[in-house]
Amino acid sequence: MSSFRFLGELQQLLQREGILISFSGKLSQGLIEEYGQAVKTYMEGEERPHDEVYNVFSIFIEQTQNIKNYCTRKRESDRFEQISQSCIVTIGRNEEGYYIWAGNVVEQDDLAPIVNRLREMAGLDKAGLKKLYKESLRRELPEGAISAGLGLIDMARKANRPLEFSVDEMNDGLSFIMLKAVV
Repeated sequence: MSSFRFLGELQQLLQREGILISFSGKLSQGLIEEYGQAVKTYMEGEERPHDEVYNVFSIFIEQTQNIKNYCTRKRESDRFEQISQSCIVTIGRNEEGYYIWAGNVVEQDDLAPIVNRLREMAGLDKAGLKKLYKESLRRELPEGAISAGLGLIDMARKANRPLEFSVDEMNDGLSFIMLKAVV
């Protein structure tokens, strides 16, 4: 297939899925800021409500920062290049609202705490998420933990429906984790 034909097909796929912005590759702070500003500018141009713009922007920033921070922590890993090049984030709009969908490769040993936290939050309503947030603020971090997971809880609180996630096992002790939030 010629690359020109592929590009046209890719553009049709993006339109069909309602994808407004997409990035795939190694994230940097500068890219996160540039894309974040582009999201805000686009939504403000559509005259979306301020709280909706803020929630989409905040969730985008939280997701991309989480991925970038994970990649940074894996700098000494033999799999660093594969992990750091695996980042993908899309922002789109469909009948449910705006969605922010991000994913990246993680080492299998790092997966359980993330999945456990997401499962813990899955059945909670807004009041339950607020309670979990407050409890997490007071809780001491377990040994080896890097954060209290407040960002995930905050994303769930800003989303209109429960966060969706999926894990695809790869080979050699790696998995690809995807997280979707709808505002």
